[in-house]
Amino acid sequence: MTQQRSPETYDVVWPRAEKRRRHQPLAKRLDTLNGKTVAQLWDYLFYGDKVFATLEDELKKRFPDVRFVGWAEFGNTHSTNEHELLASLPRRFKELGVDAAISGMGC
Repeated sequence: MTQQRSPETYDVVWPRAEKRRRHQPLAKRLDTLNGKTVAQLWDYLFYGDKVFATLEDELKKRFPDVRFVGWAEFGNTHSTNEHELLASLPRRFKELGVDAAISGMGC
């Protein structure tokens, strides 16, 4: 038997899907950026070139011994080869001695 509903009644559903993964603990945070190498990742949108230049300047004031690997080293993280590029990051980070990364994107 189907139930009749008045025009003012609506079905309500939860918009989120069932959880498939358990929460993972966060990676250990660096105590300092001094002596560390930071990668810059960018999707070539917005003004990342200017934002990363400002970030470098400001972070170097606080952490004079920080080193940066610029966004141009990695290429556009939102391009036709983005899956390959992102999959290669662990290897590239190891090759370049990267300790941390800043990933910037624009909308």
